[in-house]
Amino acid sequence: MIKSMTGYGNAKGHSGKLEISVELRSVNNRYLDCTIKLPRVFISFEERLKELVGKHISRGKVDAFILIDSSRSDDVEIKVNRPLAEAYITALRTMAEDYGLACNISAMDMTRFPDVLQAEKRETDHDILCSDICLIMEDALSGFDDMRTREGAKLYDDITSRLDEIERLTTVAEEISPRSADEYRRKLEARLHELLSTTNIDEQRLLTEAAIFADRIAINEESVRLRSHISQLRDMLESVEPVGRKIDFLVQEFNREANTIGSKGNDPEMARVIVDMKAEIEKIREQAQNIE
Repeated sequence: MIKSMTGYGNAKGHSGKLEISVELRSVNNRYLDCTIKLPRVFISFEERLKELVGKHISRGKVDAFILIDSSRSDDVEIKVNRPLAEAYITALRTMAEDYGLACNISAMDMTRFPDVLQAEKRETDHDILCSDICLIMEDALSGFDDMRTREGAKLYDDITSRLDEIERLTTVAEEISPRSADEYRRKLEARLHELLSTTNIDEQRLLTEAAIFADRIAINEESVRLRSHISQLRDMLESVEPVGRKIDFLVQEFNREANTIGSKGNDPEMARVIVDMKAEIEKIREQAQNIE
């Protein structure tokens, strides 16, 4: 079943105590254009995430927003600068002995000296974090695909209904074409009677002229090709592979056959049929722009 190029998906999860949020949005585009937006410190994850998106999407302008919240993380560790603390203690004891002072040193006293306590941030394991982000993105892509499939079902219904109408109009055009030839023969015969003022008209010449005209306005080849295109498009709509570009090309062939049929017919009713047919083809062309 076809999929729409437009979609939305989101998912949330955790990597350790980091909260991760992934949001995907896409709009129509001729090719796949994926942009990953995430904190600059994790920019090395970009290519791997793009590869993941490419496994699900073949066409469209995709924006992926990845937010990483570390506000609840305990990745800060307080360490004692032991060499510096011991140097302070040694200096204080020496001062107490030299000047006959009491040496009552507490832990709280030590914290007042610069750089005795140092705050360090624990290193994040980037491989684990990247793998966790990929898992969360898979969840977002799953919802994203579900939405695109639902939109694709609507496109399928709309296009197939228009194909039914084009097929009906093709049948009408096939019925009109012979009538136009008969009408031309009658008008030609009446005109000749008027011009020659006689009933002695060369019947063979009349038949020849009518046959030439009938051959000129015959739409058999065009209608056969048009029906073949309709069948081909129906098969494409059932495909599980991305077919948007193929459909776009095939619709151009629809237009070519409709234009040829229109150019051959000189009947007002045929003209109306072709106008209606081209209107349906144009609507299919517009919908094809949304198909992956």
